[in-house]
Amino acid sequence: MSALPLTTLAPTPETANQLGRVMAVSGAKVVGQLQREKNGGRGPHIGELVKIVTDHSTVFGFVTALGIDHPGQAEELRRVELEMVGEIDRRGGDDAPFQRGVTAFPALDDVLARATSEDLRRVFTRRLGAGQRSARIGALHQDHDIPADILASELLGKHFAVLGTTGSGKSCALVTILRAILSQHDHAHVIMLDPHNEYATAFKDQAEIVTPDDLELPYWLLNFEELREMVIGTGSPQPDADAVMLNQVVTQAKRNMAASPEAAAQITVDTPVPYRLSDIAKIIDGILGKLDRPADMAAYHRIRERFQHMQADRRLSFMFPGSGSNSALQGLVTRDNMAKILGRLFRVPVAGKPITVLDTSGVPAEILNVVVSLLSRMSFDFALWSEQKAPVLLVCEEAHRYAPADPHAGFEPTKRALSRIAKEGRKYGVSLCLISQRPSELATTVLSQCSTIFALRMTSQKDQEFLAAALPESSQGLMSELPSLRNGQAIAVGEGVPLPTRIDFDRLAEEHRPRSSTAPFDRAWQQDQLDAADLVDVVKRWRHLD
Repeated sequence: MSALPLTTLAPTPETANQLGRVMAVSGAKVVGQLQREKNGGRGPHIGELVKIVTDHSTVFGFVTALGIDHPGQAEELRRVELEMVGEIDRRGGDDAPFQRGVTAFPALDDVLARATSEDLRRVFTRRLGAGQRSARIGALHQDHDIPADILASELLGKHFAVLGTTGSGKSCALVTILRAILSQHDHAHVIMLDPHNEYATAFKDQAEIVTPDDLELPYWLLNFEELREMVIGTGSPQPDADAVMLNQVVTQAKRNMAASPEAAAQITVDTPVPYRLSDIAKIIDGILGKLDRPADMAAYHRIRERFQHMQADRRLSFMFPGSGSNSALQGLVTRDNMAKILGRLFRVPVAGKPITVLDTSGVPAEILNVVVSLLSRMSFDFALWSEQKAPVLLVCEEAHRYAPADPHAGFEPTKRALSRIAKEGRKYGVSLCLISQRPSELATTVLSQCSTIFALRMTSQKDQEFLAAALPESSQGLMSELPSLRNGQAIAVGEGVPLPTRIDFDRLAEEHRPRSSTAPFDRAWQQDQLDAADLVDVVKRWRHLD
């Protein structure tokens, strides 16, 4: 392709800041010839939004590639490639809105020009419908005078994800997004799973902070799959036989608490009603008294011993009241406090704290998936049975751990609970926010339901390719910028933002920053931070002793 002389048009509001002209159009892609900048001016850069002036419209596109053909020669050609994203129909007057998609394609020799601040404002400021609100989370990277806004109804109604490598600023980005939403929604209902105890400081003025020390998730809230994982797991020599017997014993214990035979008949093993651990022991003893063969007794003994072990484990005190007593399933007071538990977790009433930060860092690793499964399932069921009167946002940090792409990894009920929210949640009033530093390890069925993605710096080629495959083709050019993003920058794509673009998140005030900094090796290794007496306290905490 040889260079042709460029004709500079007389400046008009549309052709001011002329960059060049259109040489080729193919689908949503445009190839243009750039003119040499005068007086040391710079040309466009990758990711910049530029405009093409047609007869009746102004078409906007992102720069996806730059190059020089035949450099230093007489036929040298400076080339730019664009991905068209939308247009303004000038026949609609000065107040004509920006629309995604292109109806009037550029023609050869149409003018390429740099977008002005007013152009950017019209493109990135979405007109809001009745009852809609936008919230600022940062500024456009191309022009810091233009705010980067999110549309809360679109963001929450169709799920969103915050992705990026460790240290790219995901935690701060998440806090910025949530605080922007909460600033306009005093009566929100947000529950955040915090596996590293880093968000309590970020929301301390707005949050109900729940730790394993004061968490209440009684064992009787578990459904059968979750209870089976805790009681039987993978270590039983006869897991299927044990499961049948566990179902029998637990169902009977639940029915023993029913107010009437009619009510008992409606109770199944999955019904979230209280039952006494002492009844488990009594039912098993009664069954054992009727069995003649020792082989039939082994499963019941395993079940009873496992319940005793869980009750004696102090780490499970949030699930088994009286844990650590080493009692053989003695009669514990069993209260039906499900309404109180729901009220605290899902902020009903809100009482000035629209978000619950649930610190799961102290939950034993071997049952963490069970706890996340329970909380995810409760989020969906609460939204369902509250009939959309209290829509819920579930924020799931380290999402790849709970909904992994590997079908053999993770806990299937947890993956299924998150997948159900992703696929059906918006119909019932439960939204999902996924956070992950390894998106390629995240189940595609879950991530694909997120209609808005904030992609921070990503250096792994595997993660970049995975994310590119999950996004619309119009965003591919921007995705090439992922490895070069600075901390606190992101490519924002999807329904919750006016247009795919690179944004700079607003800097958080120090008191609102999450506690996600790296351990201070350099400072801590300058002198001893612990002495021999401190080790006694370390051992007590390690053993979960008072």
